[in-house]
Amino acid sequence: MSQGILAITELVDGAFKHISFEVISTGKRLAQTTGGPLIAAVMGAGVDAMASQTAEYGADRILVADHEGLKDGLADACIQAAAQLVKTSDPAVVVIGATALGKDVAARLSARLNAPLAMDCVDVRADGDRIVATRPMYGGKVLAEVSLNGSPAIVAMRPRAMEAVAAQGAGEVEKVAVSLDGTTLRLVEKHMETGKIELTEADVVVTGGRGMGGDDFAVVEALAKALGGAVGASRSAVDEGWRPVSDQVGQTGKVVAPNLYIACGVSGAIQHLAGMASSRVVVAINKDPEAPIFSKCDFGIVGDLFEIVPALTAEIEKLKG
Repeated sequence: MSQGILAITELVDGAFKHISFEVISTGKRLAQTTGGPLIAAVMGAGVDAMASQTAEYGADRILVADHEGLKDGLADACIQAAAQLVKTSDPAVVVIGATALGKDVAARLSARLNAPLAMDCVDVRADGDRIVATRPMYGGKVLAEVSLNGSPAIVAMRPRAMEAVAAQGAGEVEKVAVSLDGTTLRLVEKHMETGKIELTEADVVVTGGRGMGGDDFAVVEALAKALGGAVGASRSAVDEGWRPVSDQVGQTGKVVAPNLYIACGVSGAIQHLAGMASSRVVVAINKDPEAPIFSKCDFGIVGDLFEIVPALTAEIEKLKG
């Protein structure tokens, strides 16, 4: 059986998503244990020039599927290409990001190959001939170790769960001709919010909850802008119609793991905590000293968020000059 590790990357607007470098670094660590090569898969249109970036994180071999049909990043086309790249590389393990697209591709790839899959993982290791993945369960209350038996083992990594570490690889580029004849989906129209940072990609997330009292998130948006971060919302704020569903952080929303997470007026329900529990530093601002969020934060401030948040923003802007 092959000992190679295949890391499937993801692009958006012609650039690698940060999760791509995280899965390559994860794959590199596995490859060092198994003794096999690390192979990076790059899929898209006009991606030849940028493919070599994956070597900066340890890719020994780079398989490039450059096809106009992959331009829009539709799951229907990506799964076709991914299946052919897996067949070409014959890996022992496939590592992919647990993004919206990554989860879709991972699940469909697992079904096509009859291969074991661990979804939304925060760690993975090789234990002899087995691949053992660590994933949260029961809303993040426990971490379960899942042994994957079969080849290839497919592991979908939670964004920001693993660090992207620079490690120069051989970076041998190989173009692979892929057929997308079986695709049926096509993109009709696309609307993008310019200048908005994707929640799962952000280093800093500032979230507003029910304590915002309405749809005016100006103070939260100003703090997020000062920190170069993204704006999130709790489910209660989304249910009230104050923010779009795309901003929701939590078990039924997006799972984030930024370096800094600031919760403003968020009580801290278990469903919300499940969506941000992997954040490196958590700051909570709430006028209720008994709010559950205070038991899960690194720094807590009891007080009126409409006084505290603007004061924080002013100090940050002052420090930035």
